[in-house]
Amino acid sequence: MRSSRIASFLAASTVAALVPALAPATASAAPAAANPLSQYLQQSPAWHRCDRETPATFQCATIKVPLDYSRPDGKKLDLAISKMKTSTRQERRGVLLLNPGGPGGTGVDMPQFMASELPKSVKSKYDLVGFDPRGIGQSSPVTCGLTPEQANWERPYKAETFAKDVKWARTVAKKCDTRQGDKLRHITTRNTARDMDVIRAVLGEKKISYLGYSYGTYLGAVYTQMFPKRSDRFVLDSAVDPARIWRGMIQVWAEGTEPAFTRWTEWTAQRHSTYKLGKTPEAVRKTFYDLVAQADRKPIELDGTKLTGDDIRTGSRASFFSVREAAEAVVELKRAAAGRPTTGGREGRTLAPQSPSFARAVPEDNGDAGFWTVLCADTRNWPRDPEQYRADAIRDKAKYPLYGDFASNIKPCAFWKKTGSEPATTIDNKVGALILQNEWDSQTPLTSGQGLHRVMKGSKMVTVAGGVGHGIYGSKSCADKTATSYLTTGKLPEKDLTCQASPAARERSAAGPLPLPTPRGITG
Repeated sequence: MRSSRIASFLAASTVAALVPALAPATASAAPAAANPLSQYLQQSPAWHRCDRETPATFQCATIKVPLDYSRPDGKKLDLAISKMKTSTRQERRGVLLLNPGGPGGTGVDMPQFMASELPKSVKSKYDLVGFDPRGIGQSSPVTCGLTPEQANWERPYKAETFAKDVKWARTVAKKCDTRQGDKLRHITTRNTARDMDVIRAVLGEKKISYLGYSYGTYLGAVYTQMFPKRSDRFVLDSAVDPARIWRGMIQVWAEGTEPAFTRWTEWTAQRHSTYKLGKTPEAVRKTFYDLVAQADRKPIELDGTKLTGDDIRTGSRASFFSVREAAEAVVELKRAAAGRPTTGGREGRTLAPQSPSFARAVPEDNGDAGFWTVLCADTRNWPRDPEQYRADAIRDKAKYPLYGDFASNIKPCAFWKKTGSEPATTIDNKVGALILQNEWDSQTPLTSGQGLHRVMKGSKMVTVAGGVGHGIYGSKSCADKTATSYLTTGKLPEKDLTCQASPAARERSAAGPLPLPTPRGITG
């Protein structure tokens, strides 16, 4: 287990329907029995107080959804949902469905958390609704029985260890298949979007509004594609590029890190008197890579943990987006490398609240198992030949030295037996939505948000120039005002906007807590 300080340095880094569209909440001319999904759409949840320690207004329930929407009379899954009534009778518009990202992030606790983060004007309009996506948390959680070592997927490419990495990827895929079997084919973003529409119907809403972070932006985009007429006001924060799911979204980390690293070297060189890491960007770069080389020869011990050069490369990747934090961390690493005492641990901040204590036990590997289940089942474009991964890793390490080989090395999806029950969704619609994007986001870089904006032709985008960090709305960003206006009035900006981050926010990621999950997901 790493100390909180190492965690901030090393783990600051680390994603045509089979059946007709679900019936709206209002009755149709056809008899209810004619709709094979009526048993799901007409459920009456047994709402109850989530926990003795939580407000009475925070209510939880479990509903049923079909494992396979093309066979609604077949196996069923439990879906954990929650709500908090915050709207006023005079102003109520409906519900605001919330998703924190992942894949692998739980969302059933989000209404309680977001109730303290969202403006009063938004809460007056909406009741807040959360849910654990299928296969995650309290919603029929998947498990592959992964050990901590098997859950560690950020593996550098080395010719001498590649065979071992291939064996690891094959083992993870086999363990997931053995534990979950055919269930894996149906834990997909498309089916989670269908589950969202069941939630909408069960709540008696004609439309839903939505706030999704990171992976939640892709989930929201898929919903708008499948259910455009039921999509009301959608805020997609820190966006996934649908054209890059899912291998490309890991590879984009490597692509986005290099300009962030260059920016860091320039910023740090200008402050040589403070950090003494080099007077020029080139000198700062050399200082860092000299430390990597030293650790490759003999691991550097920092706060009781021995770090190799590969540990430093992968662990520091995301920190370079927050230039001041990265400079401070590299100073500490340099002190440790020289055998000098470091200044002591800094407490890391928690980005997500813990699940309510009412929650049933969840498998320890659920976050990782859910991550791979969605990434491997969502799309069929994962290469099957291990040699393709080898070639890509060699190419990308040369092109993106910090993280290229980690991103392109072999993954369990190369050996996934149960690929998705249907192809990935092509996003191409004119549904209105608001996309929020920081310029310096380590998990969904700016180019990723621009990719979602291109295919959602009815969307408008707010770019926070100089903004650092993953997750915007609720962090007291300059984009908050536009998001609040859209959720309360329904009016999108007439054109895309760019606002300027505050000087302090250009150096560190936002200090305010955001409802982002902590498993190894696209959100990291």
